[in-house]
Amino acid sequence: MLLRHAVCAAVLLMCQPHLALAQEAGAGSSVAEQDLASRIDTAIAPFFKADMPGATVIVVKDGKPVLRRAYGMADTTKGVKMRPEMALRLGSITKQFTSTAILMLVEEGRLSLDDDITKHLPAFPAKGKKITIEHLLTHTSGIPSYTGKPGYVLAMGRDVSVTQMIDSFKNDPLEFEPGSQYRYNNSGYFLLGAIIEKISGQTYAAFLEQRIFKPLGMQDTYYEGLGHSRAPVAAGHSRNAQGFGAAMPLSMTQPYAAGALVSTVDDLARWDAAIGAGRLLKPASWQRAFTPYRLSDGKLAGYGYGWDINTLQGERAIGHGGAINGFSTYALRFPEQKTYVAVLVNSDSGPANPGLVARKAAGIAIGKPYREFKEVALDGAALDAVTGTFEVEKGVQRVFRRSADGLVMQRSGRPPIPLKAASTNTFFMPGGMDWFEFQRDAGGKVTAVTLHQDGNALVNPRIGDAPAGRQAVKIPNAAFDTRVGRYELAPGFVMELSREGERYFAQATGQPKLEIFAMSETVFFSNDVDAEISFEPAPGQGFVLKQGGRDIPARKL
Repeated sequence: MLLRHAVCAAVLLMCQPHLALAQEAGAGSSVAEQDLASRIDTAIAPFFKADMPGATVIVVKDGKPVLRRAYGMADTTKGVKMRPEMALRLGSITKQFTSTAILMLVEEGRLSLDDDITKHLPAFPAKGKKITIEHLLTHTSGIPSYTGKPGYVLAMGRDVSVTQMIDSFKNDPLEFEPGSQYRYNNSGYFLLGAIIEKISGQTYAAFLEQRIFKPLGMQDTYYEGLGHSRAPVAAGHSRNAQGFGAAMPLSMTQPYAAGALVSTVDDLARWDAAIGAGRLLKPASWQRAFTPYRLSDGKLAGYGYGWDINTLQGERAIGHGGAINGFSTYALRFPEQKTYVAVLVNSDSGPANPGLVARKAAGIAIGKPYREFKEVALDGAALDAVTGTFEVEKGVQRVFRRSADGLVMQRSGRPPIPLKAASTNTFFMPGGMDWFEFQRDAGGKVTAVTLHQDGNALVNPRIGDAPAGRQAVKIPNAAFDTRVGRYELAPGFVMELSREGERYFAQATGQPKLEIFAMSETVFFSNDVDAEISFEPAPGQGFVLKQGGRDIPARKL
């Protein structure tokens, strides 16, 4: 649900690229604007395939759309091509509309950001802590996210009332002291929707329609299932064994104020223009929404009210992504450069990552394109020279190891990422924009590595050699066959182990199938996630899933 992220367009434009792009970006585009559109299109078109789920993309600069394009398919089953005017689910981009609605009520004196949420939702258990409206806005409440609860995916298709959903998580213990940590969660924004309804006397959908969408002329933006528009709607897709198919069903009563909106890139551009013009809210309220929340220890959370606050390519950037059944999205604004980018993808599992596409397009639009790399071949000695363990922060390391294909990097608790060499000291992530640069002392020994990410340089000192990596061993298939079956990790949450010829697989409820490898006849691991499955000695028993520092027992069904 609220998740978790080629050249057909270029071929179509090969004869008259400037003309076609000018028509899609709007009549009257200057030569400079057409050139900018062409450069952006050349950079992002390879992310998409003609016969796969696609995207709608808009890039606005100084109030004018310089690129407005569609890529790939709107419906792979019916063979419908994507068009720029199509509507797609926004996912968590919805949150910025929810936060704006809350700030409108604040300006009207109907609530305060410092209000305890029990003032407006008296049935919500206080647990002896003060949880404020601001805590909900900034993901610092400590309330667990209902979408992260075990077994949640099994009930995604069921209609629920606002009260029923709140009842499903209101008695869960807090994960931390309110205001002390940032942990992204959807429960906070669900509660904000309930508060909007309680104070305004309107449904969440009606409030947004009357107070935001209609005044701004956003005729193609609505709460899915409770509104409609003239814009055709793209079908959502999920990856499957055959390629891509229909996404898992989802009742839109469940994402609610955390992610239930549908829109177009044109309406999102109208939304950004309204923000830039200071509409709907006073300047002080917009400023507060775009200011990162300060935690109780004084550190900045990097999140305002419904927006991530970052620095990209040395410039202040305000944005948000979304991931919901069948769709993934990203919208990014650069206030000082008067630049806005929105990317709406009709797949929740590739082939394109909307965040990467948006950043790539934005870098070109603001005149600070991301660095491009060409792979070079290095011998084993050169690769061995950069292996090691590097400290990111206390308790978090980044390990560089040799692999059969070259070099891999793995951060604590995350899956390994293959790297390609651009030189003996420079390595990049294929398909991404982050890159690493190794530093050496006078004798040529590596002493640190710098991660270059969105124009920011993060230095990690070397603290030791790379630990021995997990090595796959060959075991008899008959030994694995004793493990094949379904295992319950939590009520309604099952992992199934299976064998296909010489290959072994694990698949958890609502998640893709992952290949696993044997370290022994009782221990298995995956190269896609940082996790191990460890069995009891006797065949037919359950296993323990070791992931994220936790040991999770599973019983065989």
